Amino acid sequence: MASERQPGASRGKLDFATVAGLLVAGGGILGGLVLEGGKLSDVAQYTAALIVGLGTLGAVMVTTPPALLGSALRRFKDIVWDVAPPRQALIEQLLQFARQARRSGIVSLEQEAEEIERDPFLKKALMLAVDGTDLQDLRRIMELEIEAAARRGEAEAKVFETAGGYSPTIGIIGAVLGLIQVMKHLEDIERVGHGIAVAFVATVYGVGLANLLFLPAGAKIKARLEQSIEDKELVLEGVLGIAEGMNPKLLENKLGAFLESAESAAVSASSSAAQTRAAEPATAP
Repeated sequence: MASERQPGASRGKLDFATVAGLLVAGGGILGGLVLEGGKLSDVAQYTAALIVGLGTLGAVMVTTPPALLGSALRRFKDIVWDVAPPRQALIEQLLQFARQARRSGIVSLEQEAEEIERDPFLKKALMLAVDGTDLQDLRRIMELEIEAAARRGEAEAKVFETAGGYSPTIGIIGAVLGLIQVMKHLEDIERVGHGIAVAFVATVYGVGLANLLFLPAGAKIKARLEQSIEDKELVLEGVLGIAEGMNPKLLENKLGAFLESAESAAVSASSSAAQTRAAEPATAP
């Protein structure tokens, strides 16, 4: 069944680089605090977290349409979870479709196209090809979809970049509010010193969230977007090749440009093995 070989059916994998980066950055900052004689409780101020967290969220809500804000928040999982199918598996799937189209005609791919669930772009492109859409029209339609996806992704990444711009300023506001409270008790120097220390925690939160979470999140979403766009371009070229009746071996060489050399060699070996298995029944006595 086509659904069994859909690379998009994978549940994805944890992005260990993101998790490790957050742990290294957080551990380095908190470890340095402890080595300097501080305590974790020194920066565990819920009032500062409240000011910076809700203040930043409110500022982002003012500048961002609700629908875009919702889609950006849903993209947050992409920071630590890579759900993109392996490109090698995607190429192998396209080559299977190409071999079937050469053997039984492109109309024979209609059932496979209908069973694709986790890759709407591939499903739409393949259905257009099966329906006999002119190749130039097919390319224009799918390129428009790629452009729309790129614009949406850029806008979603911009939401996190915007949050990264606001949070340090909100942190300064929190620090100023804390200093205002300190000024009310200048008669008690010990209380003044403690209050100043607590007041600056909001600045730490604001700068920390911006540089450890929001700005890196925006950059990671852009990186995921670039990968997704390349995957869509690969699918488009593959489907166009299938619709043209291109020889699967030539199509393999064409799509191999989207891979690193090692991955390309792995696809070639896998494709050769698949062709050998397909030829075995025909040569059997």
